[in-house]
Amino acid sequence: MTEKVIQSTDEILIILCKSVQSVLTKASGEAVSFSPIVQKITKTCLKPDISCFTIFEGGLSGLLVMNFTADAAMEIYRQYMLNMGMPKDELSILHTSDDVANILGELMSQTMGRFQSELRHELQVSIKMSLPKMLVISKDVVISIDTKIETPEYRRVSFETASHRPFFLELGIEKTEFETLFPFEKEQEEDIDAIVLAAQKRQKVSSKLKSKL
Repeated sequence: MTEKVIQSTDEILIILCKSVQSVLTKASGEAVSFSPIVQKITKTCLKPDISCFTIFEGGLSGLLVMNFTADAAMEIYRQYMLNMGMPKDELSILHTSDDVANILGELMSQTMGRFQSELRHELQVSIKMSLPKMLVISKDVVISIDTKIETPEYRRVSFETASHRPFFLELGIEKTEFETLFPFEKEQEEDIDAIVLAAQKRQKVSSKLKSKL
């Protein structure tokens, strides 16, 4: 049974960060970590070299931005593909290739799926989200939340790959608090790892088919 607790922006941010960490760690087969220090910012921004963003709405509304350096993007991409059994000589060598963007986009979709499931499990909140959009850019691009949010809050968290290559999560979210009114039993948690594994298998099949075309 749950106790009476209040959860706000930073608790939701932790759920999101752990979702990113879990998906990327399992996908790459190497440890991905994030900083215990959060930075409060005034806006979200797409930054070079590869950026991804997605909007979510429902019981909670906000905007997620992931900014990858070229080195971090290529490490995650290469480790994921190698972990899936793809030969080294068939991998892309440039971060600007469509294959890299497609893989990172798929991993971000898995991340948001996990975040969606964790919110439902932990806070009894349901959200719907847009498909992640991947962009290869050379300059900063400011991006805002296209929803009716009167008091948005913004956060930035630093991540590192196993080789200490940095990438960053930026979150714009409506200011809100969730308070437990009375004790309740949480729903049985979905086997998220099995869902992620199934998504990875689909991606592996898709990659093999593309390589034969």
